[in-house]
Amino acid sequence: MTSLPILIVDDEPDLCELLAITLQRMNLATRSAPNLATARKLLAAERFALCLTDMRLPDGDGLELVEWIQTQAPSVPVAVITAHGNMETAVKALKLGAFDFVSKPVDLAVLRKLVGSALKLSGEDGDTGVYGPRLLGASRSIQTLREMIARVARSQAPVHIYGESGTGKELVAKLIHDSGPRRDGPFVPVNCGAIPAELMESELFGHKRGSFTGAVADKQGLIPSAEGGTLFLDEIADLPLHMQVKLLRVIQEKAVRPVGESREVPVDVRVLSATHKNLAQAVAEGRFREDLFYRVNVIELRVPSLRERPEDVLELAEAILRRLGRRMKIEPPQLTDAARQALETYAFPGNVRELENILERALTLSTSGEIGAEDIQLRPNGAAATTTGTAPLGDHLEDIEREAILAALEQTRYNKTAAAKLLGMSFRALRYRIKKLGIE
Repeated sequence: MTSLPILIVDDEPDLCELLAITLQRMNLATRSAPNLATARKLLAAERFALCLTDMRLPDGDGLELVEWIQTQAPSVPVAVITAHGNMETAVKALKLGAFDFVSKPVDLAVLRKLVGSALKLSGEDGDTGVYGPRLLGASRSIQTLREMIARVARSQAPVHIYGESGTGKELVAKLIHDSGPRRDGPFVPVNCGAIPAELMESELFGHKRGSFTGAVADKQGLIPSAEGGTLFLDEIADLPLHMQVKLLRVIQEKAVRPVGESREVPVDVRVLSATHKNLAQAVAEGRFREDLFYRVNVIELRVPSLRERPEDVLELAEAILRRLGRRMKIEPPQLTDAARQALETYAFPGNVRELENILERALTLSTSGEIGAEDIQLRPNGAAATTTGTAPLGDHLEDIEREAILAALEQTRYNKTAAAKLLGMSFRALRYRIKKLGIE
């Protein structure tokens, strides 16, 4: 699989031996280090395909090594071995850049899957180019999003994607999947708001024959069907509270229990989620569990609205027209100058999805070889303005506030004290706003 060895960092000889034997059976060479100092020397002197580190070491903890690797050996994926049930530490490790985690006592089947996924990154630069022609736009916000996709694709950490309806959150999730080591596995999208509450457990987890009236055969759930791949939970804010508890267990234990089954079944999936709602606000109002929020929101990606990147509108429009032309087997018509100007000055409350609908309608109505301003039929209330749209004013104000805080944090390299000064508010007030707006 790889000629590079795997580094095991642990001061327990028995565990080191167990891990080494397991990896050798996968035809993998191993090296071991009993402490942080030795691990750093080895990582600085040699190349490794993967680093597996325990959290408790004689001269520090695994989190220090995870952080050190991000700057000193960034090409090496690092996975942490945590105490059973210590999800808080696992989440910290993922936030610092760990590829994945495994809990003690180490389940060797889970370990083998983790190692297999990590080795797919060996020799890669994390940028597969898969998303290049599909996430269009030259605006700075889209370039930043592309860079973030490439970065988070190398990890197994849960990612929460947020943004207004119609911005392309599912596309971003698919690109994360396609750009990472799970690209050969399934990508299973689930709309949490579209499944009736009484069927949700059966749909997600599956069921055994005879477990309830109408269960005439065994059924595989959507989560097990994503085995080895990615589960994308769209509109996760709509998940009922009783299912939030069950999903939390899936993420923590990496196992599911089908309805009517007496034991849990191990499952290897990466969880991505999305919503157009403010999850932090849902937590504050008691509609979303705080513990689940911190599990799914390990890494947060924001997809910008179309009105924030007007320079991308015409490039997107032309790509959509080409795609529609291929589908309808016709030569795509050209946009007139008047139509191009109308699109550039429109605010697109419905974002990219609205742009697609506008152009599909215009293509149907157009009788000549071009699309004019009269064909695109823009809504009168969509004139370009930052607060135009269908969302409540409060949501728009929060968006504006979030953007201002993010801009200040980026400008000060995430120094909150300096960002607060730049924004003209106290450090305490900034910290409160960051928490309230769900900014990580």
